Amino acid sequence: MTSVLQSATPALRPASEGRAPLKIGIVSPYGYPHPGGVNEHVRFTYDAMRRMGHDVSIITSKYGRERESEGHVIRLGTGWAAPANGSVGRVTLGLRFKRQAREVLEAENFDILHFHEPFVPFLSPTMLDQSKTVNVATFHAFGGFSPSYWIGKRFAGRLADQLHGRIAVSGAARHFINRYFPGEYEIIPNGVDLDRYTQAEPYENLRDGTLNILFVGRLEERKGLIHLLKAYNRLRKRKVDARLLVCGAGPKLREYKRYVGLRGIRDVEFLGRVSDAEKVRYFASADIFCAPNTGQESFGIVLLEAMAAGVPIVASDIHGFKRVVERNVQGLLVEPRNQRALAAALYTLSRDADLRHEMGDAGRARAPEFSWDRVTERIVDFYYQTRDRVLAGPVR
Repeated sequence: MTSVLQSATPALRPASEGRAPLKIGIVSPYGYPHPGGVNEHVRFTYDAMRRMGHDVSIITSKYGRERESEGHVIRLGTGWAAPANGSVGRVTLGLRFKRQAREVLEAENFDILHFHEPFVPFLSPTMLDQSKTVNVATFHAFGGFSPSYWIGKRFAGRLADQLHGRIAVSGAARHFINRYFPGEYEIIPNGVDLDRYTQAEPYENLRDGTLNILFVGRLEERKGLIHLLKAYNRLRKRKVDARLLVCGAGPKLREYKRYVGLRGIRDVEFLGRVSDAEKVRYFASADIFCAPNTGQESFGIVLLEAMAAGVPIVASDIHGFKRVVERNVQGLLVEPRNQRALAAALYTLSRDADLRHEMGDAGRARAPEFSWDRVTERIVDFYYQTRDRVLAGPVR
């Protein structure tokens, strides 16, 4: 890590500095440790909290043949995939939920229960219903009108009243959830693992003088890859020597491959689902990162990853992104679904190496604001503030 990042990322503040360590239960309804933005948030904050000296467990559901419990991971019920918000969500089912939840909470006696998306059925609502401790929730989602929340607010109002502290990962996420469950929301963003991205080595075969444009995301409509493919086709017609690296899998893969094949678009590499170790090397190999998402994004984690890697960004000008990337500083923001504007932004960066370096350096300088250690300290501070407020008055 460079000296700039070392000075910008102080060591974690131990729990012993004037405050007793907490016993914390983090509830994830998304089948931890399965891949996904929420579970990555859970993993990094869990690790940081334990380094701070707190006693932390993760409460989640079981998928397939996973054990019901292992180490500090407690599993209740069985998780199933279900369509949600233009992507794939999770639903947890179980015949003995209520009793299991009560038994776990009685045995563990947590100081804090932290729910990620507390109204995702049925693990989180069941745990929240049985909780007799201080309850904190983080809301990650963003979108347009949500029929499930509109209907659910009629039934989940009592559960919402049991939340003593509410966090949203962005202003967009706060705006979305506040429409259905009004209240006070603290904004604490997602984070990024700085060391992983600043120390990654590029793939030598990709450092051959060809401009590398990187896409990372699930191959589904709202991630917008089709718009990038159309923009990239325009770029190639303008004789730009580039390759497009596509990291991700999903239901649109065959459709996107067919689009590329029928039009004879050269140098598009569909790399499939890649490991974390491979992903950081692709970021290290990239000259431009592109996020052509169409909307319904509460926060741009992939943008943080690009910034930590020092890669300039071309991204859609949507609510969840513009609070991460500063316009014309770390990258260029364009109208979503506008392939002409996307192609123009890519062309601008492809022709100006100095601008790419300038934006990459600006991203690297901003990334420490979002280090997982810094984010976790803010979350833990919020735990103490919420607990002190609850202890000072009657628990709702």
